[in-house]
Amino acid sequence: MSAEKQLEDLKASWAALAEGDMDKLAGFYAEEMIFVLPGQKDVLKGRAAFRAALDGLGEALPPGFDIKDLRYCPGDNEIVNIVEFTSDKLPGGSQCAVLFRFGTDGLVIEERWFIDTEQWKAAF
Repeated sequence: MSAEKQLEDLKASWAALAEGDMDKLAGFYAEEMIFVLPGQKDVLKGRAAFRAALDGLGEALPPGFDIKDLRYCPGDNEIVNIVEFTSDKLPGGSQCAVLFRFGTDGLVIEERWFIDTEQWKAAF
């Protein structure tokens, strides 16, 4: 799959998240994908587990969480997003990085969040 198509699909997946269309969002992920949560200790395995977790997304994010900007840094079968966000307890904002790796079919096989876990905990 081309890097342009991967970028297009990733942008569409963020749009699906913003619209609250979790089924559409999950459709961008491979059946055998993994999702590594902030802190790098919790790993969801499989699209079904990922989709189920999306139903509790509001509880997993700090109160008032709002994405202000997304920057895309494409690589070889992967894209890193720099996510600028604010929350109620971080009104000045912060950033994190999210790695998306793609399989040969163009679906996301890995999503991994890199975030300052102490700051993340303090945002709750």
